[in-house]
Amino acid sequence: MTKIVLLDGYALNNDLDWPQLNQLGDCTFYDRTNVDDKSEILHRIDNAEIVITHKTPLDDDIISHASNLKYIGIMGTGYDVVDIDSAHKHQITVTNIPTYASEAVAQFTFSLLLEVTGQVGRHNQLVHENKWSQVPDFTFWDKPLFELQGKTLGLIGYGHIAQKVAKIAHAFAMNVIFYNHHPKPNAEEWATQVSLDELLAQSDVISLHVIQTPDTINIINKSTISKMKRHVIILNTARGKLINEVDMADALNHQRVYALATDVVQKEPIKVDNPLLTAQNCIITPHIAWAPLETRARLLDITINNLKSYLSGKPVNVV
Repeated sequence: MTKIVLLDGYALNNDLDWPQLNQLGDCTFYDRTNVDDKSEILHRIDNAEIVITHKTPLDDDIISHASNLKYIGIMGTGYDVVDIDSAHKHQITVTNIPTYASEAVAQFTFSLLLEVTGQVGRHNQLVHENKWSQVPDFTFWDKPLFELQGKTLGLIGYGHIAQKVAKIAHAFAMNVIFYNHHPKPNAEEWATQVSLDELLAQSDVISLHVIQTPDTINIINKSTISKMKRHVIILNTARGKLINEVDMADALNHQRVYALATDVVQKEPIKVDNPLLTAQNCIITPHIAWAPLETRARLLDITINNLKSYLSGKPVNVV
């Protein structure tokens, strides 16, 4: 029977079940695997033909020593967790899940933006701390509030998620521009493709929607920030390594950037010395844009279907 190993299922399966996976082979489930311990990873995938991973890295060293490995299923859209070149070299099929979370991440992107511009959470907290009851007026606020109408949203990357974010922005009467590595000739007439420098210069809000590659790591840094409008708002629901965190913290603390709202950081879980934790006007959520129950159920279903397709000899979503 085919040996299947799931390396890190807790974030997905703590409230979902995997009965269909049990029907496809001899399954071993792990809630968590130490991502920094190669010996543990190698021990757990020893003799496995099929490995399913969420965030446990499979680099060239690990792949080279996994002699029976034939298939890697990535439970997510980004595939930087796997050395794809090494997998191809060893004739291992790798699949991902391209669009399972598009709706959820687009929704969360705007949740972050609305929190920055509307400060709902902050003022709810202040009311519960009895700050409202102590003022003489019927209203009060302690941070600026902003309308989105007429503001320019710049999207770096224009894949499935960014396109959904663009539609939400259009409904808010925002101007939408985007930068994409390849031309997007079929973009909506109200969304304008521009160069990266044009996007940096024109945007009131910049939202990141590119995968992590050598070209996109630290794409937001001291140099690119210097090309932006003062008091720009930056959103990141993609990958933490897209932002140089030291440069960003400095820009926030010197009011060069008005606010950062991010669901991801370079090292996750976040380290206590991350400079963003003490930066001004910085909202950080713990990588939850993908996590609604409906989204995770969809992810589970597609993970199973990817594996079924591979076992039937007709793999889909191949990286």
